[in-house]
Amino acid sequence: MTTSERIRKRYREIYNTSPRLFRSPGRINLIGEHTDYNNGFVLPAGVDKAVYFAIEKRQDDQVELWAADLGESYRFDLDNLARPPMEWPLFQLSVLDQLKKKGLKTGGFQVVFGGDIPAGAGMSSSAALECCLLFALNELFELGLDRMEIVKMAQAAENEYVGVNCGIMDQFASVFSKQGSVIRLDCQNLDYTYFPFELPGYSLVLCDTTVKHSLASSAYNTRRRECETGVALLKKYAPGIASLRDVQISLLEQHRDELGETVFRRCHYVVSEIRRVEEASELLLKGDAISFGRKMFETHEGLRHDYEVSCDELDFLVRRARSIPGVAGARMMGGGFGGCTLNLVQTEAVDAFEESVKKSYFTTYGKELPCYRVQLDDGTRELD
Repeated sequence: MTTSERIRKRYREIYNTSPRLFRSPGRINLIGEHTDYNNGFVLPAGVDKAVYFAIEKRQDDQVELWAADLGESYRFDLDNLARPPMEWPLFQLSVLDQLKKKGLKTGGFQVVFGGDIPAGAGMSSSAALECCLLFALNELFELGLDRMEIVKMAQAAENEYVGVNCGIMDQFASVFSKQGSVIRLDCQNLDYTYFPFELPGYSLVLCDTTVKHSLASSAYNTRRRECETGVALLKKYAPGIASLRDVQISLLEQHRDELGETVFRRCHYVVSEIRRVEEASELLLKGDAISFGRKMFETHEGLRHDYEVSCDELDFLVRRARSIPGVAGARMMGGGFGGCTLNLVQTEAVDAFEESVKKSYFTTYGKELPCYRVQLDDGTRELD
């Protein structure tokens, strides 16, 4: 039974009716980490792991949420969007809070939701949840939102209600992704271009440290503030600067002492990574997997040493990947401090790669290492 069938079946067991069913994918980001909130470029894609919402209107103003994977439910009135006593309904309430702020009205509704995005793996299950519900409510209540408005409102929901000061990449990738392609998104003006992901003979494999992190943690927001501190200082010398997108490495070097070592390294990583995304996009067009993989390794080193958002488990997996035949590139993916590594591996070597890293990880940490082979998939949509 597929995940979508499981969610639909659970809904029918609870309500004995046939719901509409919506899907929103998790995402990977091939390169361009922590550049989105610095107005840079990113290179994300939706994957074949997703969140599903089975949903119908109600005749009253009640909202009933069923978390199929947790076996829990939460019910509240549309007029009462107070923060819930448990964490998981935060994301659904954040969407309703955003609709209320925009003056968009819905009636009551009931949902059963669940999915197969690994929790805490850096694949942005929260963005998929927000986008899926917002898309579903837009269709159900004919709110008239287009896809870009859904993306912006889902990001605002996470920023304002959940309290995570995230950029727009996760929500954008979940809504706009296209099967077999990556998106080069310019986070400064939201221009985007699809690049076919055509590296014949190579596959994408995620290795999940099972170290859980929360993007709401202080470290994520601290990194953002450090970048903003750097921009504020550099503006004194180049008034045209609006974000790190506008900064050259040479300007950073000139003011290294004044920035201080920590802020300098944070900014140095971001400015370098923005350039890397542009270079990596061209490598995709050339089908150059080896050079693309080299960029992935460079990104990891920058995240580890300059941005300091890696951890022992992630570093171990990237070092191990470097030593395994058939691996073109590897890096940590997501906000940091846990989650997955993303690995570009020759398809014929994937079995041996997984066997090797799983054995090494268990020997070192005494834990199993889940691995996920992912395909690039379409964005948020209604299913038949």
